[in-house]
Amino acid sequence: MRRLRFALILAIWPAALTAQDDPGALARQAAVALSDASAQLDAADSARDRVRALTRTIQAYEAGLSAMRGGLRQAAIREDQLRRQLGARDAEIARLLAVLQTMSPGEAPTAFLHPQGPEGTARAGMLLAELTPALNQRAANLRRDLEDVETLRLLQEDAANRLRTGLAEVQTARSALNQAMAERTDLPTRFTADPIRTALLVASAETLDAFSSGLAEIVVDEAAWTPPRLEDRIGTLTLPARGVLLRAAGEADAAGIARPGLLLATRPGALVTAPTEATLRYVGPLLDFGNVVMLEPRPGTLFVFAGLGVTYGQAGDIIAEGTPLGLMGGLPGAQTENAASTGGEGAGGTRSETLYIEVRQDNTTEDPAGWFSIDKDG
Repeated sequence: MRRLRFALILAIWPAALTAQDDPGALARQAAVALSDASAQLDAADSARDRVRALTRTIQAYEAGLSAMRGGLRQAAIREDQLRRQLGARDAEIARLLAVLQTMSPGEAPTAFLHPQGPEGTARAGMLLAELTPALNQRAANLRRDLEDVETLRLLQEDAANRLRTGLAEVQTARSALNQAMAERTDLPTRFTADPIRTALLVASAETLDAFSSGLAEIVVDEAAWTPPRLEDRIGTLTLPARGVLLRAAGEADAAGIARPGLLLATRPGALVTAPTEATLRYVGPLLDFGNVVMLEPRPGTLFVFAGLGVTYGQAGDIIAEGTPLGLMGGLPGAQTENAASTGGEGAGGTRSETLYIEVRQDNTTEDPAGWFSIDKDG
């Protein structure tokens, strides 16, 4: 019954709104995305490739939740506009109601007699006949606005419930993905990273440049590998996480520090995935960047993703495009190490986490905007 009520509200919502964007369509898409994600979550346990199924599930939830938040935000704005308009027209509404009451069909004919006699009554009748359609139209507009406010209120109540359910389910999917990644043992390996050499490099490197240039020194038993073709995809690669561009490459932060990579604002617990097939060159904490994942999609090219809360995989693994690299932090109880994140997302209303993205070609930084397709509006 609740789903039917929600569907009916979504069906009539577009007619009730005049915002520039159509929150009704946005809410319908969100409802479909969340329903699909819930079905995918149910099917993920029996999927042959559980990691891939859970990855698609989390991405579907993130898209649906983002759309639902957008629809709720626009609905709240529109409801506030209508309430303000109605509040500003209180005096006009009172006068309108008073006139409509005098036009009640139950009144006696003498109620419309004019003090100046038949001629005045005739003129008043003609004037009233001209005003009646306009008054009826204004009454209809008022009735529609009041109905719109009620529709928006009901929509927000149902959508908020669905949003809370979606937040709980996406966290269940994240926890399941953590478990599935911990149990995964079928990844091909290109090389083995010497733990002692890696620890020495991490301890001695004072900059990302120094660390990147020393990555070849930690490799043991490197095997041949055929890298993917990237030439035709440069500039169109998908960003590793859903987010909004916070700072472009070379743009200084509040402290006046400018970095050669870009900064992406994400929601807590956002999924981070590989934009292309690649080799994991390094996974772990580094300098002041927090948890870092370095991908090598081809010899000489390095993608650096820094600021994750949870990371997956280990150096030397060959991963496919779309493989989960980790989750952003910010969830209650989330760890900053390679551990399961089981906290809830709460309201998830802000993009409080930041993912730093850097691209290096032959250990020289390049603007990531030239490699990735970036939507500045998120």
